[in-house]
Amino acid sequence: MTKGKIAYVMSRFPHLSETFILREMLEMKHLGWEVSVYPLIRQRQAVVHPQAQAFLARAKDMRLFSARVILANLSEFIHHPSLYLSTAARAIWGNRTSLRFLLRVCVIFPKSVAMARDMRRESIRHVHAHYATHPALAAWIIHHLTGIPYSVTVHAHDIYVEKAMLPCKLKDASFISSISEFNRDYLVDQVDRGLDEKIHIVRCGVLPENYQPDHRVRSSQTFELINIGSLQPYKGQKYLIQACAILQKRGVPVHCRIIGGGELHSELFAQISASNLGECVELLGPRTQEEVAEMLPTADVYIQPSIITSSGKMEGIPVGIMEAMVCTVPVVATLISGVPELVQDHSTGLLVPPEDAAALADAIEKLYREPAFACELAAHGRDRVLQQYNLHTNVQELSSLIEKSML
Repeated sequence: MTKGKIAYVMSRFPHLSETFILREMLEMKHLGWEVSVYPLIRQRQAVVHPQAQAFLARAKDMRLFSARVILANLSEFIHHPSLYLSTAARAIWGNRTSLRFLLRVCVIFPKSVAMARDMRRESIRHVHAHYATHPALAAWIIHHLTGIPYSVTVHAHDIYVEKAMLPCKLKDASFISSISEFNRDYLVDQVDRGLDEKIHIVRCGVLPENYQPDHRVRSSQTFELINIGSLQPYKGQKYLIQACAILQKRGVPVHCRIIGGGELHSELFAQISASNLGECVELLGPRTQEEVAEMLPTADVYIQPSIITSSGKMEGIPVGIMEAMVCTVPVVATLISGVPELVQDHSTGLLVPPEDAAALADAIEKLYREPAFACELAAHGRDRVLQQYNLHTNVQELSSLIEKSML
């Protein structure tokens, strides 16, 4: 017997780097929910996680100029003209402060109307949106057209940078799921103190059984570094490459693998070449979560060199850190946003200031010179993940919140 039908709304699906959404949906299915997937963009990717195939057949393809979307909007306008126009007007007015968001309303609104019609037909009982930007806007529109309750998981740039209509989208949600205490405090302090009772901490997490703890005996040979993340400015990989150059000059025999694809690939490749690090640093491109799980235990240290960009864009709590910790790989990360909730300095990992390649190199060298200390951090890190970042436990919390919203 199923708990009921719920819909997930996200910007893109399938999207390789958003494994946390895919894993969450799979766990919701295991808990008895019938999950429908409503991406704003159904995209084609060269590398797709095998687990995503379970949802691809049911993922809705809402193309703006398709008959499906056009007919849904005509029908809604004819049968409920006042509601249709007032909802559109509120969406336009709420996004007037951002030209980019205002233009996207013209795309998101008609798609959301078509989603609303399909959700009525499917008897969807709750909508859950990942990210408080466009997915939350779609959920808000669907809610106002159908009355279906919705919730939002807030992550990072969706609340730190892109704030158009943010208070309205969050106030009208049944509840808000925050991946960190940092996010909750930020929303209460910077957006609306009245949101405090609506915000629940539901951390992202990993499935421990999918990862093997590292029991290798450390050698004094090459010191293996690894980083996972899309190649974007806020991920800070250029500082990791600079740190590798510093370590090479110090005689520390590091080898660094960077997993992920993105806009900075050419720039980072040029930086590696210019620094004569071709044999030291590798850009491995996108990989599936199974491949990542196999590679992580072969690393001596996991590095998360994230930064805060000039626009304010930054990480939430990267899942890659959790994956490394559950594999008992020690972690070096930068001191930003909610990262210290997971990486507690000199306890479950090492923290350094962002945009500081020398500090990053110092932390890596410390773990190279002090293997016993590195092992101690790794053991504590695994315990931390098992206690607070276990996906089984955290998705059960989200499931309970959704059930309560439907009473």
